[in-house]
Amino acid sequence: MEQKKILGEDRRKFILQLLKKSSYPITGSDLAEKTNVSRQVIVGDITLLKAKNEPIIATSQGYMYLTQSSGVPLFERTVACRHTPEDAERELNLFVDHGVTVKDVKIEHAVYGDLTASIMVSNRQEVKQFMKKIKNTKAAFLSELTSGIHLHTISATNEQTLDKAEAALKAEGLLME
Repeated sequence: MEQKKILGEDRRKFILQLLKKSSYPITGSDLAEKTNVSRQVIVGDITLLKAKNEPIIATSQGYMYLTQSSGVPLFERTVACRHTPEDAERELNLFVDHGVTVKDVKIEHAVYGDLTASIMVSNRQEVKQFMKKIKNTKAAFLSELTSGIHLHTISATNEQTLDKAEAALKAEGLLME
């Protein structure tokens, strides 16, 4: 028996419910399969949901609905880094090994101005998946457009964790000073 397509607004409500209930990212392909539409239709649906100010982000692992976790305050800061593409995995692993989530990467592009891309990695498995996706798609790191200079928004449950992660990156020569 063929699964019936979920249409328009009903599909977007269904996608929103799935994302809100999930504690992990859901790929566009998974959402497409669950709603019996193409992945491209899902991309359009996500765009429409974002236009309605739904806090959905696209990560390397899939789509996530951003919610503040159960009463645990998060501390955030932005750090400036500089390194070659070969050091990207080492940089991300240093962050996550210190209990830090790397939320995004930002660069200042000469033509487009500030460009930001979601990363959302908080453990080695997610870093591995992110790096695999970069390799498999032959995508360039944003930092390759700026001679390795880039910013990361990082978060943790306390300032000391952020301080320790920053100190580790500085010791490895990956932090800009």
